[in-house]
Amino acid sequence: MISLLVDRREWFLDLLMQHVAISLISIALAAIIGLTLGIAIAQWRRGAKPVLALVNFVYTIPSIALFGFLIPVTGIGDVTAVVALTVYALLPLVRNTYTGLTTIDPAVIEAARGMGSTDRQLLYRIELPLAAPVIMSGIRNMTTMTIALAGIASFIGAGGLGVAIYRGITTNNLALTLAGSVLIAVLAIVVDLVLGVAEKTTRRHLEPTRHRSTRRGARIAVVIVTSVALLAGATYAVSSFEKGQGAGTINIATKPMTEQYILGEMLNTLIEHDTDLNVELTQGVGGGTANIQPGIEKGDFDLYPEYTGTGWNAVLKHDDTYNESMFNDMQDEYETKMSLTWLGMYGFNNTFGLAVNKDTADRYGLHTYSDLAKVAGELSFGAEPDFYDRQDGYPGLQQAYNMNFGTVLDMDIGLKYQALFEGQVDVITVFTTDGQVADDRLVVLEDDRQFYPSYLCGNVVRMDTINAHPELSDVLLKLQGLISDTDMARMNNEVETKGREPKDVADEFLSERGLI
Repeated sequence: MISLLVDRREWFLDLLMQHVAISLISIALAAIIGLTLGIAIAQWRRGAKPVLALVNFVYTIPSIALFGFLIPVTGIGDVTAVVALTVYALLPLVRNTYTGLTTIDPAVIEAARGMGSTDRQLLYRIELPLAAPVIMSGIRNMTTMTIALAGIASFIGAGGLGVAIYRGITTNNLALTLAGSVLIAVLAIVVDLVLGVAEKTTRRHLEPTRHRSTRRGARIAVVIVTSVALLAGATYAVSSFEKGQGAGTINIATKPMTEQYILGEMLNTLIEHDTDLNVELTQGVGGGTANIQPGIEKGDFDLYPEYTGTGWNAVLKHDDTYNESMFNDMQDEYETKMSLTWLGMYGFNNTFGLAVNKDTADRYGLHTYSDLAKVAGELSFGAEPDFYDRQDGYPGLQQAYNMNFGTVLDMDIGLKYQALFEGQVDVITVFTTDGQVADDRLVVLEDDRQFYPSYLCGNVVRMDTINAHPELSDVLLKLQGLISDTDMARMNNEVETKGREPKDVADEFLSERGLI
């Protein structure tokens, strides 16, 4: 892990800056909204219960569900992450502000009014200073929680250190997962310590004759650290926005799969090598097609690698089984309904498969899907969440093979193999180009009724992007038919088993083919 942090320090520093920017913006918004709400309900007590109840209710919504609610409105990326984190950060600040203001000794308030203080003077000169320690405690809790929770933002294509964690999980790289986790923990601890000093300062402020020099030094330290953090975060946020929105920038998204990481790096390298365009690469968007497709239709992304069978069934919502003779019909629908087109078909077919642990295969004599259907009721089945909703997924298997498992589990793509090998699940879905398919502990069963359609991989591109940058077409067509099933499986294995970086594997392949 330490070697990884040293070798890829620039990449981790970039992710750290992203994490700080997303967290700071969320914290600043939550502070403004939370303080305003807390002061308002402290002044208007009848509104306290409904406001606190609403904030409490929103806080109980699972983060993944909240992301799902926001995506149709705010799209994929940093904006959705900031909105979600701001919502979650409101509760401690609203509650602490309200508590701090309502627990002040009434005798103090009465004395201040007796001396002629106006409501405004009472609030700013008496109530807020007295409530400051409690409010500062809320800010401290809110800030630490937001920094930790920001790690999940990578699930919806936002930046931050969660990218390292999620990529480590999907590529079977424990060191990468640990590195991202440790950096988030260290960042949260450091910020908590700094805010702890600020909290103690507010408490000492109520004892004006003690520790004046200490308070002054603490204030200076807090101001310096906070200013540096704000400046760094703001600078990164502005530079990231300008980079992502530039006229010569191509925004590419990939799914959370090893081969998609590799393809994304290929596209990045080749486009920047052959053109004057810049590439903004959003790696491993959680939910895959379900979240990327709305993003590309909205304009958040310009292109992403997709699979023909998925396009036909999951995007266009057709119920019949796809085969490559339908490609022109699919292309027409993409262009007329969504102003998208398929360009640059890589050549490999990454279709679904079902795999079992070798011990399970031997115990039940499993060779085909039909064999599996006979004993499915005794077994547990694991797949990524969207597999259970798509017609070419679990519902289709049930119809085609009368296959009903005793237990079904939602699992991340990157965790399925580990769960199978550890005996936590009996059957999983696999992709035929997965690097771990060659593992001796695993048996891929035969689809004896030819249920699964073709899943040739190609690029889905916005037509207005092609029109604006016609040179992009030439680059994508260089990838036409370039990668075989064997090539893709080998590259995936280099990353998943040998621990190589997707970019290194991608660049090596392009170099071998004479493209760079």
